[in-house]
Formats: sequence, structure tokens, C-alpha cells
Amino acid sequence: MSRAFPTELSGCAQKLMRDRHATRAFRPEAVPGETMRAIFSLAGAAPSNSNAQPWQVEVVSGAARERLAEALRAAHAEQRTSVDFPYSEDMYAQVHQARRAAFGAGLYGALGIGADDHTARAAYNEESLRFYGAPHAAFLFVGGDGGARLAADVGAYLQTLLLAMTAYGVDSCPQGLLSFYADAVRTELGVTEGKLLVGVSFGYADETAPANRVVTGRAPLESTTSFHS
Repeated sequence: MSRAFPTELSGCAQKLMRDRHATRAFRPEAVPGETMRAIFSLAGAAPSNSNAQPWQVEVVSGAARERLAEALRAAHAEQRTSVDFPYSEDMYAQVHQARRAAFGAGLYGALGIGADDHTARAAYNEESLRFYGAPHAAFLFVGGDGGARLAADVGAYLQTLLLAMTAYGVDSCPQGLLSFYADAVRTELGVTEGKLLVGVSFGYADETAPANRVVTGRAPLESTTSFHS
């Protein structure tokens, strides 16, 4: 007897995935502790090769968050970058650069920052090191040798975490810039193992902020996916 499989996602699942988006301005109120524990417990259901679960997650709130924000801003001001996973603009193909440029134009346009206003752009980047005002931030470290395969597992954890936050009504923003000062994060949090992949600011969105009214598009399916038979 053949088994029938659904051909469409349920409305709830599709809404969850479509509603997840990056938030870049937050209200100050904290996420309740029990909600945070539920979110990170659910995120632990993420898949990983051979169930190795090679992630270590450090969550900051309150005074620890304030100290870390100041340490990040100081490292940024002194240009003390320390990147565990190398970053270069050259790693993007032309099509990726075009998508990034379109996003940047939309974001800075909503903020009223001109393309040549480098001072305003730099100030906005510095503000991001204060987690866009979010009351919490999570830092995802890759264990083991920190290689690409293990980093892919932590990437799966990241997406599961973001969806878990959305399911619990918590807004978030994964921020690559937070990983540019890995040594500052390690020193402030006493982390001795692992490579820092990404930081995630989270809390509740300030719906009145212009940055949160930016709508990002997605590439059409045909440009990213091929079906072979």
C-alpha cells in the first residue's frame, strides 16, 4: 500500500519560515529566562554529522552584555580584528555581489544614509556592535578542528535557532561582524576552545524603526536550484 505524502507545507510551517527575518533595531525589554531556555533547547534538535553536535553557544544578557559590547567597540576602534573564519569581499561571485549591493541600497536608503556618506555608514556599523540595542546576544563556536564540515553543522544549528526564536515570538539578527573580534569575545567570556562562527542579537523588534521596514527579496528558484532525473 503506497504512502501518501503532502505536496505542500502546512500554513503554520510556511509562515514560520517566511516570517523569519533579520531585525536591526530592538526594544530594551528582556526575553524571559524560561523562554530562552526553551528556545535553545529546541535549537539543540538541529542535525549534525554522526550526531556530533559540534557547537558551543555562549549567551550574554544584562551586565555581561554591556561589558562585551564595550569590549567589541574598543576592539573595533583600535582595529584589533581577529577572525577565526577568513573573510574577503573576493569570496563572493559577481551575482552574489549584486544581491548584496541591492540589499545595502535598501537598508541604507531606509536609514537615509547616502551611498557616499562613509561617516554615517561607519557609525551605523559601530552601533551594530551594541547588538542593535538587543538585550541579548548568542555567540556560536565551532568545536573540534573548526573545519568547514563542522562549521556546516553549526550553520544548521544557527538556522534551527533562528526558526526556534521566530516560533517563540522572539526577533533576531545573525551578525557576521560580531565574529570579526573573536579574541575580544573569548577574553570577555572566558572561552578557551572553538572557533567563533557568528553572533546573533535577539530580543523584541522595535517596529517603529526604519531599518525594520526593509523587505529583502530572494533569488528565483531556477537561479539557485537544479533538478536532475
